[in-house]
Amino acid sequence: MLDQITKEHDEARQGEAFSPVANQPNTYNKRFYIESYGCAMNFNDSEIVASILNGEGFGPTRNMEEADLILVNTCSIREKAEQTVRNRLKEYRFHKKRNPGLLIGILGCMAERLKAKLLEEEHLVDLVIGPDAYRSLPALIAEAEGGQKSVNVLLSREETYGDISPVRLDNNGVTSFVSIMRGCNNMCTFCVVPFTRGRERSRDAYSIVREARELFDNGYREVTLLGQNVDSYYWTNDSGEETVTFAQLLERVAQIDPLLRIRFSTSHPKDITDEVLHTMAKYENICNYIHLPVQSGSTRILQLMNRTYTREWYMKKVERIREILPDCGISTDIITGFCTETEEEHQETMAMMEFVRYDLAYMYYYSERPGTLAARRYQDDIPEDVKKRRLAEIVALFRGHSLESMQQDVGRTCKVLVEGFSKRSEDDLYGRNEQNKVIVFPRQNFKKGDYVMVRVESCTSGTLKGVAV
Repeated sequence: MLDQITKEHDEARQGEAFSPVANQPNTYNKRFYIESYGCAMNFNDSEIVASILNGEGFGPTRNMEEADLILVNTCSIREKAEQTVRNRLKEYRFHKKRNPGLLIGILGCMAERLKAKLLEEEHLVDLVIGPDAYRSLPALIAEAEGGQKSVNVLLSREETYGDISPVRLDNNGVTSFVSIMRGCNNMCTFCVVPFTRGRERSRDAYSIVREARELFDNGYREVTLLGQNVDSYYWTNDSGEETVTFAQLLERVAQIDPLLRIRFSTSHPKDITDEVLHTMAKYENICNYIHLPVQSGSTRILQLMNRTYTREWYMKKVERIREILPDCGISTDIITGFCTETEEEHQETMAMMEFVRYDLAYMYYYSERPGTLAARRYQDDIPEDVKKRRLAEIVALFRGHSLESMQQDVGRTCKVLVEGFSKRSEDDLYGRNEQNKVIVFPRQNFKKGDYVMVRVESCTSGTLKGVAV
């Protein structure tokens, strides 16, 4: 339980596309089944892959047994994430035995990190495709159908998939992701992303606005703009006469319609600007919520991580956010047990948590990843039992802060976008307020996609409960 991981790592989704064409059983000659692990960017990439496959006569299926192609979109940020995929591959052997013509492909960051080595280690795998090579899928599938195992893990400095309309997989029809950039130029020493997703490049601003507008026209009411570091988004047109910053892009998307909610993730503390904060304050439909990873509360550890800011600098950034956006929810990522971390530095992280009092946190202990700068430069010298104990203390502290944050909302009325039925009962609906807190309330006559004013009457450490007013 204490070995917590960032965002949605080690959770899988698979689903049929929610589009009229995809749901017509006779439209496609073949079927593909896809599972996605890791961050939101991976799930968005799977929707790009689905669009490419649709164009090649492959339709999606929820039933693995009827699939001609099984794809696993993978994460490499931690060893546990990769081991989860390897365990899943063992389960596919049964399906391969029943259907010798079945093709199995590994996509994403794990494919990029291990490359052709994956074919040697996992013999039932037929395809290995990196995040920048999805356009080559049709050719690779054709090779694999002819008995040739195929690999394409070439990284690109230009690929953004900006011209591909993603097929929305396993969605609720209300919220969706829009990728605005790919790759990362921040060489955080603990992170594999620069090596698995390549250099940073920003997507054409016009294609982003067009995709968001199409989502709204199709009934969606919330988009999350995605990037490894959205605040460094910077697009220039071919002539160099027009440039768009992240704050300007945020404004363009917000202007599509007041009923379209905007979120974004992830922000790097060194790059988020006052211009972004003032844009958030200007538009009611840009949610007051920022994911601002701190990683550590110790300046020395932050320097070892190459985070390029100090403890004091981060604290001033939080103060600035709350000065411009007093009601802004703030979430974070925390790594404990990084190389050479002392007990005093662990306490500095705890003190940082006391200072910020995060609304949401993704907490985990350090897991050395092969090929990262930390693996080459530093010794992973903190014993695992110490890492787990420190993580337990961080989790316990956060839970107290989370409960306090929820309790502060009791008695308040907030605007909630309905996303669906509560997990416990179809008599209740759930949605989120602009601070990204989940709220459950009686269904009455409301439906998915509605905005509802809800008065909060009680809470747990993770959920608000209320009634429509």
